[in-house]
Amino acid sequence: MNLTPHSPFSSKASQLLSWGHWFTFANIGLVLIIALTYLAADSAPNSIAGWAYMLVTWLSHTSFITFCAFVLTVFPLSLVFPYPRHIRGMAAIIATVGILTLCLDAFVYYQQGYHISLQSLPEIASLLVGMINGLSVATAVFILLLVAAILTFELVVGNHAWRHLDKLKSYRFPKYATGVLVSCFAISHLMHVWADANNYFDITKQDNVLPLSYPTTAKTLLARHELLDLNEYQQARTVRLENATSNYQLPANLPQCEFNADPVEIIVLTQSLDSNTELLSKEAWSTQTQLLVPTNPLDQYFNLVYGLPAYYRTTVTERRLTPVWNTANTLSLTGAVPFDYLKTSIDGGKVAFAFRDEVPDIQKGKSYIIIEKSNEKSIVTQTKLHTNLPYFSKHTGLMQGNDIMMTLLDKHFKCGDLAKQTMLGNVVGSESVNQGVNYSQGVLIAYKKDRIILVNHDGSHKQISAKEGFHIDQKLDTPFLVQSIKRLKQFTGKASNL
Repeated sequence: MNLTPHSPFSSKASQLLSWGHWFTFANIGLVLIIALTYLAADSAPNSIAGWAYMLVTWLSHTSFITFCAFVLTVFPLSLVFPYPRHIRGMAAIIATVGILTLCLDAFVYYQQGYHISLQSLPEIASLLVGMINGLSVATAVFILLLVAAILTFELVVGNHAWRHLDKLKSYRFPKYATGVLVSCFAISHLMHVWADANNYFDITKQDNVLPLSYPTTAKTLLARHELLDLNEYQQARTVRLENATSNYQLPANLPQCEFNADPVEIIVLTQSLDSNTELLSKEAWSTQTQLLVPTNPLDQYFNLVYGLPAYYRTTVTERRLTPVWNTANTLSLTGAVPFDYLKTSIDGGKVAFAFRDEVPDIQKGKSYIIIEKSNEKSIVTQTKLHTNLPYFSKHTGLMQGNDIMMTLLDKHFKCGDLAKQTMLGNVVGSESVNQGVNYSQGVLIAYKKDRIILVNHDGSHKQISAKEGFHIDQKLDTPFLVQSIKRLKQFTGKASNL
């Protein structure tokens, strides 16, 4: 094969290489626009440094993966098969497939909170097929038009760059643009090294936002936050939780709450609920199917009564503390009461917990929350919540037992300030980012959108999809776990030192 500088083959290959650079520049611009979806999926940074890091990473990382895609696909084809018309067509098809894959990953991340991986691809495909089957005609037409628009963009850009290649070569701005992107790449890495060394969360929390980003582990993280002794880890020992049981603290001067609204009865079923019950057919009732609860009954009841993760259950029960919101005898319990030191009464409570084998007679005009029993034997599971309170009807996604009391105090009894200062939950329907944390049987439980992360006491972990139950095999979102641990330890008196 003749590859001398003056051979036709070498000349075409050189021209295709120059054309490929411009073709890649155009696609970098398109990828930067699509990548904004990832940035919009999570909460915005809280500092100037965080915003600066987001900007330079958005510019450099998306440009880098686009350039790598060109080097691994179009570039070798240009050398092996240097025929301009065919290469432009193949490049347009390859770029369209790549852009559509990025759009799909951005959609999954925005909706579910995790990226596509090879291991979970079959399950995600099954999930998407179910979504496609439920699409409206207008949405289906929009998707087809989007595919056609991307392919048209690639063909137009490729042909325009080839036809005006001599003119484009005279432009100088590619050199400056390349310098800016390379500088951003270096700056982003330096900023991340500094932030990781100084535990600057506003930067490190962005690690897993963009696809193909930093690898992470769980063991060092847990050791840093005194949830794991790495020396003992070598001998498969357990978590150090002394601080969790000896430093339970609440803010001073808590706001008062009048509890003027109508009483609410929370019925916790100790037996499975018949799915054919007349309760489900009542128009005023709504059902939430994704109530995430520990399988340990005492942990689950503690979440409901106290609005706190079970991380604090040992301390609270040993000290025989009543819920902070239980002022003026607002609490009443009936049935098999899980915490015998609490005062129990049948009448007079604004929030009544009833632990029963079956649903009692529903009285017209009363407010109810009914929680089904689950027969799962894992650490955490999902069950159903039925209620005639309107606050829960429009909620989508996961929620926890902590969220129930938090929502009641905020929306039903208008005691939002008290709830925020004494509980660790979300007000259902008002959180921009659906996430939460719990702890049960030595396992840290954190969720973000559809992704549930379980971290064991030995540092091992797994991630699962809440809706489909499949294993998510991707790097651990360490910054999110840092945030979850800080929130979990909010009332230990040491959260500020984490």
